[in-house]
Amino acid sequence: MNVLMLVSNPFTNDPRVYAEARSLIRAGHSVTVIARDWTGENPRQNWDGIEVIRLTSLLPPRPGLTALPASYTALKHWQHKACREAVNLSRLTPLDVVHCHDIDTISVGNKLKRRLRASLVYDAHEIYGYMMMGSLHHWPWPTIGKMILWQEKRLLVHIDQLVTVNESAQEYFAKVTRKPVSVVMNCKPLQRAEYEPPPTNRSFTVLYIGSLGATRGINMLVDAASPLTGVQCVIGGTGDPAYVRVLQQKCQTAPNVQFIGKVPFDEVIPRTKEADAVFCMFDPGEMNNVVGSPNKLFEAMACGRPIICTRGIYSGNLTDREETGLTAGYNRESLTQVLAKLRDDPQLREKLGRNALRAAMTKYNWQKQEETLLDVYRTIRRS
Repeated sequence: MNVLMLVSNPFTNDPRVYAEARSLIRAGHSVTVIARDWTGENPRQNWDGIEVIRLTSLLPPRPGLTALPASYTALKHWQHKACREAVNLSRLTPLDVVHCHDIDTISVGNKLKRRLRASLVYDAHEIYGYMMMGSLHHWPWPTIGKMILWQEKRLLVHIDQLVTVNESAQEYFAKVTRKPVSVVMNCKPLQRAEYEPPPTNRSFTVLYIGSLGATRGINMLVDAASPLTGVQCVIGGTGDPAYVRVLQQKCQTAPNVQFIGKVPFDEVIPRTKEADAVFCMFDPGEMNNVVGSPNKLFEAMACGRPIICTRGIYSGNLTDREETGLTAGYNRESLTQVLAKLRDDPQLREKLGRNALRAAMTKYNWQKQEETLLDVYRTIRRS
């Protein structure tokens, strides 16, 4: 089948979209991704068989409430361009499936379904309304989040299949739509069949590579690790420029914290293998964090490395259930205790790492998730 994916980011570092597209290509489908290029600096390319078309849509000049109208206008402009590009593509080769990633592409998918008679897949990476409600707790953000939840429910009437990231999200979507809901987790391909220990010729090293933001506990990690001897932290990723500048300055004042900035897509797993533990603590005060399943969970498993998660949320509960790491309360004192415990007990680190690799081999690997994704597409083909 000829598949079009829509994603409202530049698609330069989106592992879920990449993994799904590559799986579909290996199964004999053709995949084109129309992405939203915020800067105009990322060209059209063929990325491992994925045709990537990036359409420019500049972000508003300033963040916050005053930028909402400009942000909305920029998104609508990109959506119009994406719809027009998709129609032009279909004239060359008819589209069989439009696969929309997150709510900011689903309105384009609905238009294309009606116009091109293509099947429509909605891929919910998260519960987007929950994320907006948690961005800022003062008005109007909670109201905007509720409006998004309502809009999403209305748009789901037109889809054919829904794919989401874990059982918690599946349970939520099953309550708001009668369409089939499948779980495709953000698991990673198996990296090794046997446990391999990390390097032993340096300090106990904790790694975080991912989105950089205030709800990720990164400042708390710097504060907890700074006074600990024998602990090294490596922090990388991208985020809001103002937040990243402050974080980078904070890291520079801590002698045992290294800030490495943006990490290329293909370097995340190799760096994870070099670490002793992976950090993945999210603020439990935000509902999206409570039900989310971050990539870090599965990167750590695939590499056989223990993970540090927030106690009592989905990622922490999975970690405790599978015994693949340690959980802590979302505060500096609790995190400090966990860091010291892992630092001082290499046997515990190895036990948790072996458990993590075993979990990846038996349950949480991309090969198993790929089968679910392909089953969704087999259902579409039969319909």
